[in-house]
Amino acid sequence: MAAKSLQTIEELLISSLPRELVLSVEEGLGVGANLAFQAASGMRDGHLSNVVGQMRHFHMNETFADALESVGATPSPVRGNALVVGRAGVFQIARFNVNQGPWYNAKRSSLRRKLAEANRSIEPLVQPNLFETVEPTTILATVFFVAVFSGSITLHPEFPVDVQIAVPDSRMHNWLYCESIGKFVQEYDSVIVQEDKANPALKTNARKKQFNEGELS
Repeated sequence: MAAKSLQTIEELLISSLPRELVLSVEEGLGVGANLAFQAASGMRDGHLSNVVGQMRHFHMNETFADALESVGATPSPVRGNALVVGRAGVFQIARFNVNQGPWYNAKRSSLRRKLAEANRSIEPLVQPNLFETVEPTTILATVFFVAVFSGSITLHPEFPVDVQIAVPDSRMHNWLYCESIGKFVQEYDSVIVQEDKANPALKTNARKKQFNEGELS
């Protein structure tokens, strides 16, 4: 049951988020991280990691907004500590950074928690409830792009070691879906292959009937 439910959320993501949006965000976050590291270069070791962290917030917000805007995902204005939030399909789109290991800081932001509340509408996809229904055409949910860093200022600090796409539950206690973008984008090809192979065969009598009625082209 769990695997089937996760696939359902994955399909919802694929149907809402164009491949070019996902790849554009992944590239943009890498560019922003590199700009942040360059901007902090020359700082003293004692507070270099703090400066890099602050620069990541500003530069990655800029490139994240650019990436969303380039594919028509209508990002909110870049402003101070405010989250940049876009929209595609049924999903609100936001981002945050973490270090490798448990994502302890994921739910520290009250704004992120507020966005995650919308995912109450898709929780039944993972934990079915007899009294709740999911209408993918009308729901509004939230997905986060998560840039994962090594956690060390000396070990690849200029780029994320991974970028993941994550859908939290409404309280940000668990993840309804979480996958590396590199693996997630492969599912677009899987969907296309399945569609290409979809060639239902009509029974002989049905084919003759359609041909006689001039319905085949």
